[in-house]
Amino acid sequence: MSPDSGTNVVWLGSPGFPEAAHTALGDPQLRRNLRKATTTIRDKRLAVTGELDDWEQLREAGAATKRHTLRHLDRYLLRLEDSVTKAGGVVHWAADAAGANRIVTELVRATSAHEVVKVKSMATQEIGLNEALEQAGIRAYETDLAELIVQLGDDRPSHILVPAIHRNRAEIREIFQREMGAWGRPAPDGLTDEPRALAEAARLHLRDKFLRAKVAVSGANFAIAETGTVGVVESEGNGRMCLTLPETLITVMGIEKVLPLWQDLEVFLQLLPRSSTGERMNPYTSTWRGVTPGDGPQAFHLVLLDNGRTATLADTVGRQALACIRCSACLNVCPVYERTGGHAYGSVYPGPIGAILTPQLVGVEHAATLPFASTLCGACYDACPVKINIPEVLTHLRAEVVEAKRAKRRVPGAEALAMKAATAVLASPRRLSVAQKAAALGGRLVSCKDVIGPLPGPLHAWTDARDTPAPPTESFRAWWQRTHPTGADS
Repeated sequence: MSPDSGTNVVWLGSPGFPEAAHTALGDPQLRRNLRKATTTIRDKRLAVTGELDDWEQLREAGAATKRHTLRHLDRYLLRLEDSVTKAGGVVHWAADAAGANRIVTELVRATSAHEVVKVKSMATQEIGLNEALEQAGIRAYETDLAELIVQLGDDRPSHILVPAIHRNRAEIREIFQREMGAWGRPAPDGLTDEPRALAEAARLHLRDKFLRAKVAVSGANFAIAETGTVGVVESEGNGRMCLTLPETLITVMGIEKVLPLWQDLEVFLQLLPRSSTGERMNPYTSTWRGVTPGDGPQAFHLVLLDNGRTATLADTVGRQALACIRCSACLNVCPVYERTGGHAYGSVYPGPIGAILTPQLVGVEHAATLPFASTLCGACYDACPVKINIPEVLTHLRAEVVEAKRAKRRVPGAEALAMKAATAVLASPRRLSVAQKAAALGGRLVSCKDVIGPLPGPLHAWTDARDTPAPPTESFRAWWQRTHPTGADS
């Protein structure tokens, strides 16, 4: 957690991404799990998006809606508050994680409950709600299958859509057998690692919790300013159980999730399932509006969470990250994520979107390595259903990291000195010519089969991982001057 960032985002970015990624790369089982899962989801997504002739038009419509909403976010949030209140709900505003946790804790205490069931929620993970409730003597039970696996394993999510993507079936079976009894109903005797058996064990374990819970906590995929409707999409039905059975429902939602009109869902309910799970529609799409006497929860609270989003909105380039609909398509196509997994990012938001969102929420000085956790290949931009230009934001944040480091240093660092030296050489044709001749000579001394061999000092990090061609014995400029003795510089 970054105490100086002005927010209270759960930030575990120590060690930094390079060190954490190096550790992850040493785990072959992790890489196999990631490769199989991301490849499967990626192929399914390509199949279902290819069915639509207007897929690109849908992407542009989603992007345009998000751009418009972010430009007028204040107006739509006030309209949402009014609509929710008129429908019988109560709206709470939370400036940061501490405020949101305090609001939720007080609401649960007011019901005299000592436990809550939870729908999968990135926002509550962002603020560390489970831990805050635990400190207040309230136990939170995750009901999403993957989140349950993570909770029972005392682990952290590794993926936006599939939090336990780093676990295989054998590992999940072992976690269930070892931990389920401590949290409630134990795993059945003779549990196998067949998906059907594991899912059935989870259903039996959770059933008692669904039936006795008085309070549920959810996130939100969307909230409609026009009607006050809040929506969650999911695949298992656990969310539907949490949204209908308890007496009190508390939803924690990032302020960027608001949409202007009910009809906007027409676009996003086509974009989201295809981009996330490779499905034409989600098995469960739940929407609710305020309170209906005698039907469902009789108390509804909507906690609108800022926690750094307003500051992000002020950045005209970086604000694109707030358009994210948490589909995880960028993770599934990212060559870096596929090899390192989500834990290396040190944030509840992993992958390319985490590399641009987390630094803005916690401050780039606290997450300086994340904007560099990318090859800038652009696959994430191509896959994003709302056309977030992630490579553009990454380079923008990299510049901010460099400027932040420069502002702190009284003496220029090695990188700054190298750039100044390069500027001096490239600004003078004569100095460039001398440098090219020196490079050709030096390259022949350290090259092996026309490739530069291992270099000493900090340069070894480059040559250890790359085959760099040795400089040519004759530069283009020298060749031109030799072959065109008149008008050589014309």
